[in-house]
Amino acid sequence: MNVLIAHYSMLGHTNRLAEAIMQGAKDEGATVFLMRIPEILAEEEIKQRGASEFQKSFKEIPICTPNSLIEADAIILGAPTYLGSMCAQMQHFLNTLGKLWRDGALVGKVGSAFTSSGSQHGGQEAALLSMHTTMLHLGMIVVGLPYTFQGQLRIDEITGGTPYGATTISGQKGERMPSENELAAARFQGKHVASMAAKLAKK
Repeated sequence: MNVLIAHYSMLGHTNRLAEAIMQGAKDEGATVFLMRIPEILAEEEIKQRGASEFQKSFKEIPICTPNSLIEADAIILGAPTYLGSMCAQMQHFLNTLGKLWRDGALVGKVGSAFTSSGSQHGGQEAALLSMHTTMLHLGMIVVGLPYTFQGQLRIDEITGGTPYGATTISGQKGERMPSENELAAARFQGKHVASMAAKLAKK
């Protein structure tokens, strides 16, 4: 079972979730490929956002291409929330998948999504649904984060996590990294997606 995690991360928050999702999928026995969505911002813009240090290590992750998606049984997309939608980097990448859409290359594959935002709500669910919409146009089977993950029901702390996918809250300056509950949600989602893809493969 091949699971592709294709994500973009500016300051490391989405990347932390991606690593937890990867662990969950591996725990389910999947072979996982962690890849990054190409950057479209100029170096000066990245520097202004205080992201230069993280981006040095992020660039060590292999770049995802449209062809990377073809070999995967499940594709999990991760993108920060920006103004209530997926970030421009992810949108730009998805806009390059026209040939895969025309060829029906992703029809029947499992798809899932995760995100981060600066504020407690911040448009997280809208961003996840924006990625789901593209997956549905590509003919994919969308899988979220079910309430069997009990951490979604917690009210004792501020935490991300929605039935549409794992999320984290970064803070306005990126000062907050994912909590243990948020990482647990990501691990659960990775395991769940790999499990669903394995069940579909047996049919």
